[in-house]
Amino acid sequence: MPRPQAPDPRALSSLLEILEVAAERYGDSVLLALRTDQGTQHRWSARELLRRSKLVAWRLRELGLEPGDRLLTWSPSTPELPAVYFGAIRAGVIVVPIDLRMAPDVVRRIAERAEARVLAIGTGQDAPDATAAGIAGLTTRTLDFLASDPPHQSASGRDEGGLDDAFPADWETRLDGWTRPTRSDLFEIVYTSGTTGYPKGVELTHGNILATIEGIDHVIPPRHHRLVSLLPLSHLFEQAPVLFYALMVGAEIAYVRSRNPRVIFEALRDQRVTTLVVVPLLLELFWNALRREIDRQGKLRTFDRVRSVARHLPWRVRRFLFRRIHRQLGGELALLVSAAAYLPPELARSWHDLGIPVLQGYGATECGVATATEPGMGLGTVGKPVPPGRVRLAEEDREILVSGPAVFAGYWRDPDATAAALDPDGWYHTGDIGEFDREGNLVLKGRKKNIIVLPNGLNVFPEDIENELALAGLPQAVVVETKPGRIEAVVLPPGTNPAPNPGDASKPAPERTPEEWRELEARIESSVKEANGRLGIHQRVVGWRLWPQADFPRTHTLKIRRDPVRAWAAADAPLPVRQEESRAAVG
Repeated sequence: MPRPQAPDPRALSSLLEILEVAAERYGDSVLLALRTDQGTQHRWSARELLRRSKLVAWRLRELGLEPGDRLLTWSPSTPELPAVYFGAIRAGVIVVPIDLRMAPDVVRRIAERAEARVLAIGTGQDAPDATAAGIAGLTTRTLDFLASDPPHQSASGRDEGGLDDAFPADWETRLDGWTRPTRSDLFEIVYTSGTTGYPKGVELTHGNILATIEGIDHVIPPRHHRLVSLLPLSHLFEQAPVLFYALMVGAEIAYVRSRNPRVIFEALRDQRVTTLVVVPLLLELFWNALRREIDRQGKLRTFDRVRSVARHLPWRVRRFLFRRIHRQLGGELALLVSAAAYLPPELARSWHDLGIPVLQGYGATECGVATATEPGMGLGTVGKPVPPGRVRLAEEDREILVSGPAVFAGYWRDPDATAAALDPDGWYHTGDIGEFDREGNLVLKGRKKNIIVLPNGLNVFPEDIENELALAGLPQAVVVETKPGRIEAVVLPPGTNPAPNPGDASKPAPERTPEEWRELEARIESSVKEANGRLGIHQRVVGWRLWPQADFPRTHTLKIRRDPVRAWAAADAPLPVRQEESRAAVG
């Protein structure tokens, strides 16, 4: 059924109004669900989410939290987590979301820097461990408890678990009298990096998020969306389009609480998913899984041959040619939204061949969505600036600068870091280098801090070399300068997928026989030689090293953390392959 006309985000005073309007417009239609290995649970409407968020708000105040206090949230994605977010909004409490992939010591540092008073924690097999993170001393409540119905209480006002949980008869009336949030109020503090001793917390107001949603409304095609949530709700890239925007337009969201690929694909089919919001690495994993299945059936050569023809045909014809694959994905997947990392053009083109357009966006937690392509267009670019934001390049070094109402308020209690990122005119300095093509699309060149300056004065962007290595069969690679002018690649074996959690990533690489080593060396050297053939002389890789663990260290959006890789290479660590220079370098 078609949904009623969605509200204009510019007319909303706070994020709370998104939920209130959704409850009024979409009634008891199920908008949130949870998919686990045991099936689908927690089918909630916007009205149910609103009701449970009020329970959360009351309990947060009963725990002693006042407006402006910080609430740490640490949980897998589940419908209870949005209930806690909206409950905190109503109570005036600032959310500090923690990602599950963060190391325990990072979580502890964030809790200390944010001066959080209460922890809302998830439950279940994949729930985090507050004791391991050294934050067990915080007042802690589970999400299940915070969003649960008031229990039968004893005369003392305690629930059956012995916790104070009193709900007076007029609690909702009193709650409705609380001061409502405004656009200038702080909604959350997002810690985007915890890899140093001083993680920085991005302050995001209701107005910042609403401006980001306004931008999303400009680029997402209007339709009735059904989504499967695959990214952590601790990240703005999941919050803005998959929670707040989706609720605003009445989209259906299924949270998947499983690492089992079978469960994920079943969720895609059962949800009849129309839209997926992903990072490029997930697109690559899905694509590789499809190709492995086709190869298992002995049809890979035919598949690639049909793709080469399909890319010249209309979208609807492509979908017809690959209708069996579309059925595996639910039959109605019509849009892939990718951001948070570089999207290789060939990967996007592969999905386009199947008749599934990819919309590539660019932005940051500090500035929301800055640019975006039209679906299925702009291969190799991140599109044009998205209103209400503005984008320009710094004259001296072409650093990408962003301004507008989505730009963050500053880093939490860190004026020096704020001054370094925000200039006096309100432009956010992204640290990325770019250029505009003839059509006005922004093309990313690389990170400013990653640039390698050779002894002859030439600049080399590691990302350019890594992209060529990916095309040559080494998609998991980090290019480093180990000595002045010496460019090497630290790689994972071809076909390696990211580890599902940090603990798995730190495990040693698997043992190999001498024959397996020789075969692996030959494959890597062949790929490096192929990439070097497309690179300029000053860009070529002169040696390669195999990363000694099962996966690279990664951020919560699965981007590789370069600093630990650089440090390992700089230490001249023992290599599990021959120490001689790669023979591919002289090819």
